[in-house]
Order: sequence, then structure tokens, then C-alpha cells
Amino acid sequence: MENKAHLRIIYVLGFLTAIGPFSIDAYIPGFPSIAQDLQTDIEHVTLSLTSYFIGISIGQLLYGPVLDRFGRKKPLLAGLAIYMASAIGCAFAPSIGLLIAYRFLLAIGGCVGMVASRAVVRDLFSAHETAKVFSMMMLVMGVAPILAPILGGFIVASAGWRYIFLLLLIVSAAMTFVINKYLPETKEADPAVSFHPFKLVSGYFSLFSNRTFFVYAVASGAASAALFSYISDSSFVFIQLFGIPEAYFGWIYGLNAMALVSASQFNRLWLSGRTSRQITIVTIILQFAASVILVASVILNVHHLIVMALIFFYLFWLGFLNPNTTSLALEPFKKNAGTASAMLGSMQMVFGAAASALVSLFHNGTALPMAAFLMIFSVLGLVAILYDRMKNLRLRKGE
Repeated sequence: MENKAHLRIIYVLGFLTAIGPFSIDAYIPGFPSIAQDLQTDIEHVTLSLTSYFIGISIGQLLYGPVLDRFGRKKPLLAGLAIYMASAIGCAFAPSIGLLIAYRFLLAIGGCVGMVASRAVVRDLFSAHETAKVFSMMMLVMGVAPILAPILGGFIVASAGWRYIFLLLLIVSAAMTFVINKYLPETKEADPAVSFHPFKLVSGYFSLFSNRTFFVYAVASGAASAALFSYISDSSFVFIQLFGIPEAYFGWIYGLNAMALVSASQFNRLWLSGRTSRQITIVTIILQFAASVILVASVILNVHHLIVMALIFFYLFWLGFLNPNTTSLALEPFKKNAGTASAMLGSMQMVFGAAASALVSLFHNGTALPMAAFLMIFSVLGLVAILYDRMKNLRLRKGE
């Protein structure tokens, strides 16, 4: 396949993966309007976000063996059909209970893009190339957290929150057309893949017997947990603690998203002379250092601009971890890339959801819970990566 065709596929996969975060960030500005329109409170509206995370975690595990059994394209189109139907349900939901249910189904449909895109990358590219490809996809995916809250806020103000879901319907319909036209099937159907419950469960658990997958799935999960720790508390920290006007919050949120995106592009250049393992160990150490300084700054009550700058740099180093840990976790799997991709994605969401819950649980009216958990998850990722490094060194000495 020509490089131009590969590039087109990468951009398609990037937009496909961006549907997930776009579906989250676009409707968050509408929370107050949703609560008022459906005659409920913000806490109940937040449950629609929780149901979405649960749907993503469960849905990815369902799609893994399906993608390995039937190929990539048919399940992908089926998932998008579920997503479109659910978007219509969300747009016309008459109650908060139905909105929560439709958001769950929206996640079940939309998460197929997250699983399939990683599997397609593993189908088409070598283990070393995948980190560069994931970095390129991050450039496209990064548009979602930058534009989504701004666009969502504009739609809520000008037309109402229900039109956000009609926008998601239009976007997913356009993606269905693009996939039909430009995305080739990258894996033949494999009837040998079993849907027997015991084999499905044992297949997923067998992934953890592979040390490379286990280590980098944990590191990837820790990176996801750190990101969700930031996302879940950022509005409180920036708006209520630091006094940032709500009108400017979206821009600051977008600027921090740019830290993630720019890091992924620097990662592509760095990979020309270094391996993913080398980059991962350096960046996780730098991220840990940034988190220690961040915690100290919060405790010492330094100026909020310094704290905001430290958060920016923390997210910058985090931007290197996602493409590299994802690439390394999937490296051992060529045949069952769908199953491995599903478990990896599900772990990322479970770690992220747990992090959000922990930050909320330890909320004390300061920025310390967020800063502390950013450091804790850096430590978790660092321990996992150092464990892999020490094991590799022992194996080399044994030779």
C-alpha cells in the first residue's frame, strides 16, 4: 500500500478515535441546561457521564473477539449504527433516566472506533512504526478536547443542549461514509475465534501472562488515570480556586490539550533516534519530577500561574506516554490484536473512572487531591516501567 494511502488511513483512524472524547467534552458545557430542562440536579446529570464510562469499559471487551472473528470493518460499521441510533435517543430524551441509558448505549456503539483503530494500526504497521502512527493519530484526536468544549458551549448558548447530540449524529454519519469509502479491511474473518464464555474470559486473562503487555497496560492505565484526575477536577481548580472566568476556561483547557498533542508530535521525531522503551523511561521520570514540584507548590500555596504552568508541563510529558505505552502493550500481538486492544482500552477506562472517583472522594476544597493523584499515578507508571527494565537487564545478564 502506498504511503499516501497509509496516511489517509491514519487520519481516518484518528478521527474515528476522536469520537469517544468528543462525545464527552462536547456536552459537558450543557450540564446546567440539561439539569434545568429535565428538572433534575447536576449530580444526576453527572450520572450520564458515569454511564458513558461504564459503557466504554464494557463495550471494548465485547468488541475485542468480535473484531478478531469477523474482521475490522463490519463490526466497526455496526458499532457506528448503534452510536447514531443512540445519539438520536439522547437528543430527544424526555427524562434524565433515559438520557443516562442512551448515553450508555452511545458509549457501547462509539467505543468500537477506539478498539478497531488500535487493531488496524497493529495489522498494518510494524511494532516500531506503531508508536509513530499513534503519535500521528494523537494530532487528529487532540482536536476533540480543544474544540469540543468550545463548540459545545456555543451550541448550548445558541440552540440548546439537544443539538449537541444531533451534531454527534451528523459526525458519525460522515465517519460511516468515510470508512465505507476509504478504510480497507485489514484482517480476514477468522472462524476459529470462539465466543464461548470460558474461552473469551481465558483469552483475556491469558494476555496478562505476557509481561510486556501487563507492564505497559498498567503504565498506560496509570497515564489514563492521571489524565482523568486532571479532567475531573480541572474546572473546580481553575474556576473556583484560581478565579479563572468561565468564558476563558475552555481556552485554558484547550491549551493544556495542546500540550498533549504537541508532545505526541515531538515523539514522532524522537522515535527516529530512540526506541519507545527509551522514550518512555525518560518521560515518566520527567513527569514524576513535575508532579513532585506540583504537589510541593500546592502545599506551599505558590501563585496559581506557577501551578497552572506545572500542570501544563505534566500533561506535556504525559503526551509522550500514551502512544509509546500503547504501542509496546500491543507489540507481542499480531494475530489477536483486537482482543489485546480491547483489554488495553478497557483498562484505560477503568483506571480513569477509578481516578475520577478517588479525586471526588478526597475532595477537600483545595487543589491538593488532584495534584497528589497526579503524583501517585506517575509513581505507579514509573514502578511498572522500571520493573520491565530490571527484568530485561537480568535476562541480558543471564545470556
